[in-house]
Amino acid sequence: MTFAPTILDPAAIEAESFRIIDAEAGAHRYDERQWPIVRRIIHTTADFDFAATTCFSPGAVAAGISALRGGTRILCDTHMVRAGVNKSRLAAFGSEIVCHVADPEIARAARERGVTRSTLALRRGVEDGCGLFLIGNAPTALFELLELAGAGKVRPALVVGVPVGFVGAAESKEALLASGLPFITCRGRKGGSAIAAAILNALMLLAEEG
Repeated sequence: MTFAPTILDPAAIEAESFRIIDAEAGAHRYDERQWPIVRRIIHTTADFDFAATTCFSPGAVAAGISALRGGTRILCDTHMVRAGVNKSRLAAFGSEIVCHVADPEIARAARERGVTRSTLALRRGVEDGCGLFLIGNAPTALFELLELAGAGKVRPALVVGVPVGFVGAAESKEALLASGLPFITCRGRKGGSAIAAAILNALMLLAEEG
């Protein structure tokens, strides 16, 4: 016996998923530009907790859209984040997304200095002039970005800070909330590379709307 879903068209499946999310989420506190991002996170995770924990600084979505339209270079903290981003859509904005965490020289320097690769990879991205940051895994990367921003060494156009885990993840997000930087985050332990990628993909769709 074989089984098949009742809907086979991918676009129709996504539309029905969004309809279900809208219905089950009900009333919420997000505006017309924030909600498509939160809905995309829920679609990616099937977790409605994000309807309560996702936070935006004032003007964060507009800042992200402006950065994308300006072709801002993007740094992500893992190759899993990079894999989840729609690269052809990003290229249409004249932008690219880079990740240095697996660079051999980064790994070597991290061992020598006794720090995480994510910390040094973040520094490399700042040195290379990245303006939009996607952090979905490493709290150390987010803490390093906040420290560099506090020292005036970088002025991010937007920080998507959604690291996941039990050591430093929630704390790094609370520090981001208090930083004064433009941000999109989700409070607590939950997060991840797929969520970081989903946020950027949703921002690109909004940026295409004109």
